[in-house]
Amino acid sequence: MHIAKGIEMLEISVQVMGGSNTIYPTLLWDEETAVLVDTGYPGLLSKFKEVIEQSSIPWKRLHTIVITHQDVDHIGSLPAMLAEEDTVLNVLAHEMEKPYIEGEKMLLKHTLEALAAAAAMIPPHVPEEWRRAFLFTLSHPPKGRVDHTIGEGDILPVAGGITVIHTPGHSPGHLSLYHQESRTLIAADALTVLNGELHGPDVTATPDMATALHSLANLAAYDIDTVICYHGGLYRGDANRRIAELAQGLT
Repeated sequence: MHIAKGIEMLEISVQVMGGSNTIYPTLLWDEETAVLVDTGYPGLLSKFKEVIEQSSIPWKRLHTIVITHQDVDHIGSLPAMLAEEDTVLNVLAHEMEKPYIEGEKMLLKHTLEALAAAAAMIPPHVPEEWRRAFLFTLSHPPKGRVDHTIGEGDILPVAGGITVIHTPGHSPGHLSLYHQESRTLIAADALTVLNGELHGPDVTATPDMATALHSLANLAAYDIDTVICYHGGLYRGDANRRIAELAQGLT
């Protein structure tokens, strides 16, 4: 979906845990280059190529990938993208996320307890082969290099300028991005959309909610008309008022 000049919200549906799940990565672009924000689950390279081409942006224009944080649904297809022939990509992430993305450390949320809980949640009708593959991916998550680290206040020189915002809580080095020209916040998992309404991060997947709410309070410095959430998609409305409510713990 075209959001504003230089901003496309991609929509990718996948089968997860026996059901369908839709994610909303973001493509930033101008006449010279394109930047992909997050890479979805493993195995989605061909789907990313398809939806990017549908946005009338040639795949070969993609030169940079921003990984907003270490979760497997954000880093999943990074290794496949880096392995593409004739493609040179510059991967950016926060310094606190780098050792997890590169595989030096196990993903923070992939504890033994979390893996056991995930196994227990798999519906009984899911084939055993799929079950084994899913659990193997969780215990051996994808990894890829990070070329440069970015953080609070950095500017990405694409689409007129994208401001990097450090929004920890969902993960220590979680990043959001702000496009001042269109007043669009790319929230990643700092916010979610459910039934058309803007909500805070998923409580079950956010280890530090106090810090996450503090991060939302810091977004008051930005004039926001549009929010793109990785889970839930697009929100347009009185975003600043709604984010202020969420920062105060109001539902």
